[in-house]
Amino acid sequence: MNIQLEASWKETLAWEFEKTYFQDIKSFLVSEIQAWKIIYPHPKNIFTALNICPLHAVKVVILGQDPYHWEWQAHGLSFSVQDGIKLPPSLRNIYKELKLEYPDFQIPESWSLTHWAEQGVLLLNSILTVESGNPASHSRIGWEIFTDAIISELSLRQTWIIFLLWGSFARSKKTLIDPSRHHILEAPHPSPFSAHSWFFGCGHFTRVNEILAERGEKEIEW
Repeated sequence: MNIQLEASWKETLAWEFEKTYFQDIKSFLVSEIQAWKIIYPHPKNIFTALNICPLHAVKVVILGQDPYHWEWQAHGLSFSVQDGIKLPPSLRNIYKELKLEYPDFQIPESWSLTHWAEQGVLLLNSILTVESGNPASHSRIGWEIFTDAIISELSLRQTWIIFLLWGSFARSKKTLIDPSRHHILEAPHPSPFSAHSWFFGCGHFTRVNEILAERGEKEIEW
């Protein structure tokens, strides 16, 4: 498995690639592909979030759990789907919250969140691959060690990143973030099972832009 990674991340994470757990991840994925199992996202898209959003450009982190597991949904950005794919319930609820916060907001024709990533929003799943039709199937192969290292490096190397932690899984990563150096905003997950218990009305998108504006930084065009 050939790793194509943006330069700043490749340098920062170089030691992780040499560790046994990461070699085990690579071996596992190769063996699954050789066994004709379908893995999402496509290998070339596993690190899309990092490739679009270099370490020094990160303003906001939105942490997901694992990729969508149905055909061609996942493309390496948490909560995002490729063009032509049915709008997933969690992303639909994210758009509903945006409409609550910005009444003029209209759901775009493209449901890819690439334009967020290009503005400095790191859309990071904690688990970076999944077997088709089998959610959380790669939850124990070592990806969380790798993505925890990403969060820890961001916390250590950068300042005043805004971390959006939605749901108990994302909130469990709070211990990796230095609250004296960064902003942490918490809410329930936007899934249909929990969105009505305060994800709707959380105000995170306007709060992110308020924080950026206070620092004289460009706001995110959601």
